[in-house]
Amino acid sequence: MAVAVAGDAPRDPGRPHRPGLAQGGCRSSVPYASGTGGYAAYRIPAVVRTPAGTLLAFAEGRVHGTGDSGAVDVVLRRSADGGCTWGPPLVVAAGHGDTRGNPAPVVDPRSGDVVLLTTGNDGAVTEGAILRGEVPAARGRRVFAQRGTDDGRSFSAPRDITSSVTKDGWRWYATGPGHALALAHGRYAGRLVVPADHSAAPPPGSLDTGREPRYYGAHALLSDDGGRSWRIGSTDEAYDGVVNANETAAAELPDGRIWFSTRDQHGTGPGHRADSRSDDGGATLDRPYAPQPALAEVPIVQGSALYVPGRPGLLLFSAPSVPTARTAPALWTSTDGGRTMTRALTLSGRPAAYSDLVRVDEETIGVLYETGARGPYETIAFRRVPLASLMPRAGR
Repeated sequence: MAVAVAGDAPRDPGRPHRPGLAQGGCRSSVPYASGTGGYAAYRIPAVVRTPAGTLLAFAEGRVHGTGDSGAVDVVLRRSADGGCTWGPPLVVAAGHGDTRGNPAPVVDPRSGDVVLLTTGNDGAVTEGAILRGEVPAARGRRVFAQRGTDDGRSFSAPRDITSSVTKDGWRWYATGPGHALALAHGRYAGRLVVPADHSAAPPPGSLDTGREPRYYGAHALLSDDGGRSWRIGSTDEAYDGVVNANETAAAELPDGRIWFSTRDQHGTGPGHRADSRSDDGGATLDRPYAPQPALAEVPIVQGSALYVPGRPGLLLFSAPSVPTARTAPALWTSTDGGRTMTRALTLSGRPAAYSDLVRVDEETIGVLYETGARGPYETIAFRRVPLASLMPRAGR
């Protein structure tokens, strides 16, 4: 049952709803509320739209609290009406007491199947212990692939692909989180691209432990066979402390290039976002990640990117909009491939954290985001935004 967001009129959960704000459709819903469904908290949203028009909202179901470690499952709810109401929850990847998370779903354009990458580790270990290299590989971070062939109603069992997508010396590892890419243009059309991040071991002789933010880096995972096999693509391995690339979002621009926007984890450069581009389908970066002044308002947090074709085509970005706090979720737009960005809409003044963007229909964008009245992890809400409200206005 969907829950109304504050400010929305309560809805009868038994009454069907249809998308389209212009026709009186819904504005928002809450697919996940902490303390329900057997989970103390829900975090880390990801959302995709299937070829049938169904929205699939993924999240981490955290059994004991908001912490990143412990018993965590990957869960899913489906919406057939554009995010107004949601079906019953489905456990897609059960941790069975271990940690399973960081959902990064993508629709394979050739088959229409939903491909899902996730990451996990032994539930008794912490990120700090993994960063310090204190955890054996079997208990540390592992990467899994799954496939849904029936419009998201069920998924195959997780398949461990760790050996294909990691490098010697990497410790921490995370897919996404948030939707991944299926490239649509040029010679790489059909390729699946999953943004990811990692940490590296300090060099021999260093007194560092590996927990220092300078050892974070970003990379991409590539598949040219619809998600059946995977390899490492572009990899940021600067480890210089200027930009500490971390959780990364990606969008395909109309010329086929990929725009990558990464969370800068306590780097010495200005702001907390950095970006780069790839013109070879995510195999390499055009340049190292560099600070992105256009998103100076964003705090240290994950963000989401989505390109919407049109006249003009819009590159969208979602994240909180207060540099020193996870609050005031907002949407930015760009008509020049991310070189400049304009804050187009603030969803609320409430606490907020992670988010993901999806094209609901020709007229509507959806934002799946963490938010609450007192803290950002009380709910995962879904907000429908008319695309027309984000379009640049003359003289603005």
